[in-house]
Order: sequence, then C-alpha cells, then structure tokens
Amino acid sequence: MKIQSEVESRLDLFLSSNESLKISRTFAQKLIEDGKIRVNNRIAKKSSLKIFPNDQIEIDLPEPESLEIAAEDLPLDILYEDQDLLVINKARGMTVHPAPGNFHGTLVNALLFHCKDLSGINGIERPGIVHRLDKDTSGVMLAAKNDLSHRSLAEQIQSKEAQRIYLAIVHGNFSIESGIIEGSIGRDPRDRQKMAIVSNGKSAVTNFKVIENFYKDRLALVECRLQTGRTHQIRVHMTSIGHPLLGDPKYFPNKKKPADRFEIDGQALHSWKIEFRHPRTNQILKFTAEIPNDMKKIIETLSTQHLESLQ
Repeated sequence: MKIQSEVESRLDLFLSSNESLKISRTFAQKLIEDGKIRVNNRIAKKSSLKIFPNDQIEIDLPEPESLEIAAEDLPLDILYEDQDLLVINKARGMTVHPAPGNFHGTLVNALLFHCKDLSGINGIERPGIVHRLDKDTSGVMLAAKNDLSHRSLAEQIQSKEAQRIYLAIVHGNFSIESGIIEGSIGRDPRDRQKMAIVSNGKSAVTNFKVIENFYKDRLALVECRLQTGRTHQIRVHMTSIGHPLLGDPKYFPNKKKPADRFEIDGQALHSWKIEFRHPRTNQILKFTAEIPNDMKKIIETLSTQHLESLQ
C-alpha cells in the first residue's frame, strides 16, 4: 500500500495517525523494525525517522493475524451485506472496537458473531474496521470482509472518492447558508483527551450547509460533508466557529443548554449518508441511515419542515 505524506512528522506517528491505515503506534513501530516500511524507495530503519510533505511511503502489510476478540450476539442494524463488505447503521452508545478496559459489547464483537470473515489488516482488535465513529455518534459506517475490500474502501476515503455526509444539531443560529471550515487538527496541548485546531496538526476541511435555524431555542440543524476524516473533526470544527454540538460532553461540557428539555445522551451527530465504489464490481453504492430517535424528536419538535424532506 502506498501513501503520500502531507505533514512533517515522525514516521511512526504519521503511520499510526493515518486514516487509511488505522494501526496503532506500537504496530507501526513493529512494521518499521521488521523492514516493512519504505520511504522514498528506501527501507526505513528507525521509528523516529522524520518525514516531510510529499514523501512517498510504501507499507508492506503482513498477513492478517488470527482473531482473538470474543464474538458476541449483539443487535446489528445492517443496511447492506455481500461477500466483500457490510454497511451498518451504528447505534449511539456503541463503541466501535475493543480497547483496554472495554473488550466486550463493541461493534467488532457483534461483527465477529455475525459473519466471522473480516479483514485483518488492523490486527486482532479492529478486524474489518475501515473507518470509525465516536461511541456517541450514530449512523452509517463500513466494515470490510476481506483485505481487498478493506484496502479499496480505505483508499477511497483517503482520496475523497467516497463521500460521507453527517447531520448535526448545534448551538446558535446562522446568518449564512453554508460555509467551509479549514483548520489543522491535532491533540489539544492543554488536554490530551481532546482534539483542537493547532498549528502543527493535520489538514482538515469540513463543508457545512444550514438546513434550518431553530430560532426559539437558538439551535440549528446542519449538514456536514467531510473532505478529510480527522478524529472529532466535526465536533472540533463546529466548536471553533462558535457552534458546538448539542449534548457534546467533551467540547461543550457543564454549560447551561437552551434545549435541556430534550434528552440526548452524547453529541447530536449522525453519520447520515455514504457513497462509495464497490471494491469488486466498481458499482457506485449509496446508503442513508435513519435518524436516531433522540435527534428525530428534537427535529420534529422544532422544525417547520417535515422529516420526509431529509432524504
């Protein structure tokens, strides 16, 4: 697999943070130690090697490891499935993959029970996971059943060939109909559990369109299209322009909310639509995930439009 660097960084940090690879820093260091990484056609010998924008990096991914995460019979809302992939409507509150202290009840546990044939590119903890959603973000996401599918889908997301559209309910009303937010995203230097717009972060671009202002409650329903896929991108970008997401416990915590009468557990963010090319047939596929009940209730209560218009 070949990728091009967009930033100046340590090699292991670049690999572990690359959205198309989805590997840990430890796994990236192991690949480097095993001579599996080439930078500008030369084998990389140190994890600390500094790379620069436009460097060409080639990754020789090993054969998938055997899966050791437990399969669990958990409910899955499957929108589409074939021999190569699944399209899933992930429920709010479900963690995508196991992690220390949380090895059960995840989407990966459910996928292993359902199909038992998932790509192993990301190792034993993240089989099949092409891209992730935050625990409290609901909606459509992809899972790969084999490595051919995984590589194709990951490359489509990285190259922006795949289109992802989100719905968000945010604080504040807008005086504009649409906009573009550009701001490099990296770890917040004051809080390592959060992301922030920082000068040394990764390039991130979000396009947004205001669907409706809810003037009475000073909220708005917006559509967000990702040009990049950074961690917490929509949450960070919308907060940066003064429109944090309703219910966001990390980026708008402990604030008096104008819509406390609505119950929502986590940020009001839904991965609404996805469009991509099938890895095997090259057919263009489009899927829409139904809006979750908590967000639907807010929209139905405040909107002067009909939900049927959100198609």
